[in-house]
Amino acid sequence: MRIRVDVEPDRPSLRWEEVHGPARAVMYELLGSHDAAMAQSLHDEGWRGKPLKPLGMTSPQFKGAPRKNGVYTTSSDGSVWLGSPVPEIAAALVASLASRAEIVWGSARLKVRGFNVDVSGEFSDGPVELSTATPVVVKHESRYLLPGDDRYLDRLQHNLAHKADVLGLPAPHGLRVLEAGPRRRFTVRGAPRIGAQVRVAMEADARYVDALRSWGLGLDTVQGFGWIR
Repeated sequence: MRIRVDVEPDRPSLRWEEVHGPARAVMYELLGSHDAAMAQSLHDEGWRGKPLKPLGMTSPQFKGAPRKNGVYTTSSDGSVWLGSPVPEIAAALVASLASRAEIVWGSARLKVRGFNVDVSGEFSDGPVELSTATPVVVKHESRYLLPGDDRYLDRLQHNLAHKADVLGLPAPHGLRVLEAGPRRRFTVRGAPRIGAQVRVAMEADARYVDALRSWGLGLDTVQGFGWIR
């Protein structure tokens, strides 16, 4: 399940370290305000005995925000997408948002103007193309990888297979990168995150594609990376 939260910020720009930096805390605060035990268990242990957390979200996105060098500008037409392929986790997010007037995002306050639930997409088994709205983070050992680097496809495929295992679904195959955006670097809790938006193709089970749209591609999806358009 995917949820689009329409928001209005209280300031004309966000500090760069607050674009992705607060995301993880926001997600767990939303979950914890409705089900503290679930939030703590996910944080500490992951899901179904696996360390992965089936959670995804975006950084705040703002339509019509003016372009300004060195500044992440905002507008009154903002949104934050979040979701989970696990029904009970997604239900907890919806319940929390139903009574929420604002989201505290770092030092900014995002007024909640409403939210919409996107339950599933229209997919069939077989070839599919997916594009991301936020950069995809992939690592090999201690090095961040970008599309075209050695091991990029291998590590992204490994992540996809790991997620499929957690969900009990067939892993996709035939992964290809069709298009990649520029290198992007963000600071998250004092450490860098480096990645690029991508458009990929793969052969996948329709249930897995639907689940991935509520989770995201690559690592650090709970930090707002790898969200699928």
